[in-house]
Amino acid sequence: MYAEIAVALAAGLLSWAYQTIKPPPPKICGSPGGPPITSPRVKLSDGRHLAYREMGVPKEEAKHKIIVIHGFDDSKNLSLPVSQETIEELSIYFLFFDRAGYGESDPYPSRSVKSEAYDIQELADQLQIGSKFYVIGMSMGAYPVYGCLKYIPHRLSGASLVVPFVHYWWPSLPANISKQGFQKLCTADQRTFQVAHHTPWLFYWWMTQKWFPSLSIMAGNMNLFSPPDMEIIKKLSETPKVGQEMVRQQGIHESLHRDVLAGYAKWEFDFMDLTNPFPNNEGSFHLWQGYEDRIIPFEINRYIAEKLPWIHYHEVPDAGHLMLFKVEQCEAIIRALVLG
Repeated sequence: MYAEIAVALAAGLLSWAYQTIKPPPPKICGSPGGPPITSPRVKLSDGRHLAYREMGVPKEEAKHKIIVIHGFDDSKNLSLPVSQETIEELSIYFLFFDRAGYGESDPYPSRSVKSEAYDIQELADQLQIGSKFYVIGMSMGAYPVYGCLKYIPHRLSGASLVVPFVHYWWPSLPANISKQGFQKLCTADQRTFQVAHHTPWLFYWWMTQKWFPSLSIMAGNMNLFSPPDMEIIKKLSETPKVGQEMVRQQGIHESLHRDVLAGYAKWEFDFMDLTNPFPNNEGSFHLWQGYEDRIIPFEINRYIAEKLPWIHYHEVPDAGHLMLFKVEQCEAIIRALVLG
C-alpha cells in the first residue's frame, strides 16, 4: 500500500511540475478566440505572418529605406520623434514590424538571433523595398541587428544599435568586463538572465513563480530609469501610446519571455566573429550608448567598440536608455546612419 501511495504522489508531483514549467498555448491572431487582425501582414515562407507599418516617403521614391526593430515589450507602433521636414529632406521610408510573437505577428517557438535576421530579410523582399536597406535596433531589438551583421550583411546599407542589448556570456567578453556590467544589474535581473541562459526550460516557471522577484522592468521598477529617462517618460505620458494593449495580446510567454530566451541563448557566433560589412566605406555601422543608462551597462558596449574599430561609437554623456525618443538624439542617430 505504501508503495502505491508513493507512486501516486510521485506521479502527482511530476504532473504538477510539468504544468508549472509548460507555458500556455498562444492566442494566435485571426484564430478562433484569438485577437483580430487589424494591420497589414506578409506571409513568410514557413507560413508565419509578420505585421508591419510603413511611414515616410513612398518606398518607390525614397533614397533611404530604414527598417526599425523595436525593443522589449514594444511593437511596430513605436513612435520615432523625427520631423516630417527631416523625413522629406533625407527622403526616408521607414518600415516598422512586430517581431515574432509580438502584436499581430505569429509566434515562433524556435525564435533565435538567426531567425530574426531572416525574418527581416524576407519582410524586405515581400514588400519589395530593394536589395539593400538600413536597420536600427533599440535595446532588445539589437540582437536581430547582430543577426543581420552575421547572416545577411550583403543586404545592409548601414546599421545602428541604440542602447543595445548585451550578452553577458559572449565567449570573447573578458570575465572582468562581463562581471563589471553584470553586477550593475539588480539581483532579480541577474537571476532572470542566468535562468534564461543556463536553464531555459525553467524560464516560464521562473517568470510566473511568486517566491522571488524576476524581471524588474516588468515589475514596474522605475529606479531603472535615470533622470534623463524620467524627463522623456514624463513627456511621452502626455500622449497616449497607440497600440500598447496589443503588444502582449498573443501571450506574455510568446512575446516577452521568448524575446529574453532568444537573446540570452547560446549563439552560433561571437561578436568577435563579425567582420566589417562595409570594407569600402559604402555604409557605416553605429553604436549609440547613453552614459546614464541604468539598463544597459556602458562598459560592455564601450569594450565591443574598442575591439571592433569599424564601429562608430557614440557615448552620449547626458543620455539614458530612452535616448532614441528625444528629438535631437533621434535625428542625430538617423542623420549619422544615412549620411555617414
